[in-house]
Amino acid sequence: MARPEKIRLGDLLINQGLLTAEQLKLALAEQARSGRKLGRVFVESGYVTEESIAKALARQLQAPFIDLKTFDVKPQLIKLLPESQARRYRAIVLDMDNEMLIVGFADPTDLTAYDEVARIVRREIFVAVVMESQLLSLIDRVYTRTEEITGLAKELTEDMSDVPSDFGNLLGLTTGAEDAPVVKLLNTVFEEAIKLRASDIHIEPQEKSLIIRFRIDGVLRIQTEADSKVSTALVLRLKLISGLDISEKRLPQDGRFNIKLRNFEVDVRISSMPTQYGESVVMRLLNQSSGILGLDKMKMPPKVLERLRHAIHRPSGMVLVTGPTGSGKTTTLYAALSELNTPERKVITVEDPVEYRLPGINQVQVHEKIDLTFEKVLRSALRQDPDIILVGEMRDQITAEIGLRASMTGHMVLSTLHTNDALSTPIRLLDMGVPPYMVALSLQLVLAQRLVRVNCENCNEPYELPPHEHEWLRYELGDQVDAHVYKKGRGCSHCNNTGYTGRRGVYEYLEMTNTLVEVTNHGDPREFMKIAREQMAGNTLRRDAVNLVLAGGTSVDEAMRISSQLEE
Repeated sequence: MARPEKIRLGDLLINQGLLTAEQLKLALAEQARSGRKLGRVFVESGYVTEESIAKALARQLQAPFIDLKTFDVKPQLIKLLPESQARRYRAIVLDMDNEMLIVGFADPTDLTAYDEVARIVRREIFVAVVMESQLLSLIDRVYTRTEEITGLAKELTEDMSDVPSDFGNLLGLTTGAEDAPVVKLLNTVFEEAIKLRASDIHIEPQEKSLIIRFRIDGVLRIQTEADSKVSTALVLRLKLISGLDISEKRLPQDGRFNIKLRNFEVDVRISSMPTQYGESVVMRLLNQSSGILGLDKMKMPPKVLERLRHAIHRPSGMVLVTGPTGSGKTTTLYAALSELNTPERKVITVEDPVEYRLPGINQVQVHEKIDLTFEKVLRSALRQDPDIILVGEMRDQITAEIGLRASMTGHMVLSTLHTNDALSTPIRLLDMGVPPYMVALSLQLVLAQRLVRVNCENCNEPYELPPHEHEWLRYELGDQVDAHVYKKGRGCSHCNNTGYTGRRGVYEYLEMTNTLVEVTNHGDPREFMKIAREQMAGNTLRRDAVNLVLAGGTSVDEAMRISSQLEE
């Protein structure tokens, strides 16, 4: 289409029957009061949806409406328009047709944006209409800052090669810290990690280079490589802001700090460790701005959610969440805690470290160096008249026994334990030396979980099972294995060609029934395992992963990965 004409949005929506005159009058008054865009006022007031506005504009301008959620974009074309200009003009290059660029605009009536985009790309452009929320999300996904990070790393290397007289200025220790090379580099790394939903940042010195990797959806990916000279400055700056000993390079250290970037407040847990070529640093990112998920948003199977809620709302007892590191145990415990946190209850947590901060809860950080151990804090916590106690981890026999005794004396105790599945958890407690009667009387429920990657909605499609996946499924589904359609993501720009976007949990639970309590009291592990296995039949982690496969939510390969962890 040609250069668009200016359109009065309110009149357009009224003419198409999407808005009333009264609603327009109210929206104009709100726009005058708040200064927000009129279209945003319509949407936030509930008068019309963002999609309806976009489609109405497309009809009026006789331009195509493009749903970016399903559109397979071409990153090489998108980058014809720099990120800053794409954000400023709410525009994105989507395709090319005979040297003409198809550009999606959130506001196709913005003539200034049209003219500027045409000038920047130096081609004739064809206007398409897109939703602003989808456009901004796509910009966040596609415009990676790898080149900027690499450029900042080179700048820092050059500054260090010049042997600056003021090393404090280089590290941002003096005034104007935000302009220091190492500060700019770290801020860019953190911003990119948050944008890509990374859970961890790995800074790893090698013999001739420094590798920075992000863990995204449980998988590590190389973000950039830099000169090894950068390593010292980065580690030193990170130690300074996290309060670690900058003179100690021979021993591992742990710390934490907070950063604020754009609209995000992130709590960073840092661990340094001496390696052959320097100090390796790993940072776990905990986005405090996203808030704590409620149990309703955990996507647990209804039966699992019902039994978990039944257990945690009891006046006393112990509930354990189990799984390996990175399986989402803490997220589940905090979701349960947020549901239990009411003014009528006193809640105390004993953690190492405190991962999420919850208002109204007394959270205690364990500090081994000053002998503030789980055992000491837990004993003191019991004298604080708590109703609910969360213990970060049942690390040893003493902590487990104190927790179990607390649950026997009228407290609800929530904690985690590193076991492969729910079935082996009571046996693990017994192996730690906990008396059988304590386990039998106190343990109410064990929830085991894993995180699986979810198929990308944009490129999720049916595929034919390879022989090994077919045989693996036959174990769970028998002759019904061929009665289902299986899906996986083929890989696209929306998922960085991985086929997956995000993760979700798969679960199993073991409830301590009267029969299991009696067997536990007798201390017969074999009989316990036999009865517990019969009780859990058809409700295992493996089966929950298979159910997610059948729903098209994940691939057979992901379900097999979870299963292999269980068999280790």
